Amino acid sequence: MIAVITGDIVNSENYNASDWMPILKNYLESLGTSPLDWEVYRGDEFQVKLPVDKALKVAIHLKAQIKKVKNLDVRMAIGIGSETYVGSSVSESNGTAYKRSGRMFNTLKASKLNLEIATGNKRHDKTLNLILKLGLDFMDDWSVVSAEIVTIVLSNPNVSQKEIAKQLGIKQSAVSQRYKRARLDLVLNMLDFYQELSKEIKE
Repeated sequence: MIAVITGDIVNSENYNASDWMPILKNYLESLGTSPLDWEVYRGDEFQVKLPVDKALKVAIHLKAQIKKVKNLDVRMAIGIGSETYVGSSVSESNGTAYKRSGRMFNTLKASKLNLEIATGNKRHDKTLNLILKLGLDFMDDWSVVSAEIVTIVLSNPNVSQKEIAKQLGIKQSAVSQRYKRARLDLVLNMLDFYQELSKEIKE
């Protein structure tokens, strides 16, 4: 069982690739080796293979990374399933995880959603996608400073607000405000729920 994320950068046509490509590639490089584990292709599309339990955290972390550039966002489909063929690159590999991710990605623009998941289990999909839809209601509206605080916390879950304040050169009370504005408590609850549910996902 693996997870595959297929995605693209929303609104990239209004920016130079140099504004967001280094951010995307630097983050993907932290997840594995290209082209076996991840690839960027057709200008602003990408695909990454990763363990099931990390998939949602990676997707939300990547969203926050990209949203540190004002007016940019990322659209992603997470497919969970098998890997039946390992090609020379992630885009040449195959299995239900790849098919679910690719098919769902093709419907995202029409459904006007920036994140969905397909596990092959209708009950799990219904639950997870409802939670994601509710989460996107505030995640899609993250400001640059909200996205910044999310990336810091997801990179180091044990970091204290005092340490964040020192890192950003702001008061701890300002960190607390940004934390609340980003709805980080709900993001972390969402990730905890996914972690528990992911243990039940089977092919």
